[in-house]
Amino acid sequence: MTINPPFRILTVCTGNICRSPMAERLLQAGLDSLAPGEFEVASAGTGALAGSAIEPHVAGFINVFGGVSTGFISRQLTPELLQGQDLVLALTRGHRSRILEMSPGLLHRTFTLRELARLLPGVDAEPQAPAAERWKSAIPLALRRRSAHPAGPGEDDVVDPYRRSDEIYQQMVREISPAVEAILGWERQYR
Repeated sequence: MTINPPFRILTVCTGNICRSPMAERLLQAGLDSLAPGEFEVASAGTGALAGSAIEPHVAGFINVFGGVSTGFISRQLTPELLQGQDLVLALTRGHRSRILEMSPGLLHRTFTLRELARLLPGVDAEPQAPAAERWKSAIPLALRRRSAHPAGPGEDDVVDPYRRSDEIYQQMVREISPAVEAILGWERQYR
């Protein structure tokens, strides 16, 4: 029996203590519930507070939404870390630009989280294919939909809540949670 390697997803924000860890942990928990061992989700920051834990407010949100906030250590985004990623999800368009400056070869595998959540539901994939193959075939189809469904920063970016008001933390949750659910919903239809 051949064991397929997991489909690797990297989420990226600035400090790697708020937005990208929340996206990472919620995606991992949701994908594990659908397809245990078939996905590996990690995160990094373009200006990481390397070695830090998840910001306490965000850790609480992760726990409430069914993710695991413990055992996390923030890390800096590097070209080496980008190697081998099947999909990179930036939390803003600025992060996406930084990723592509570091690794131009990821152009066709890098989206903002909210952008992929907007584009993926219109993509059909082979239902019988293993998860990694299905996702690898779906990404170019989602990419083709980008020009037909353009959006601005207001639809693509997730607000940075770090050291800001509770209202901004709530806004971050309202921007991340539905995007994660849309992505999980797409995978769920093939289960």
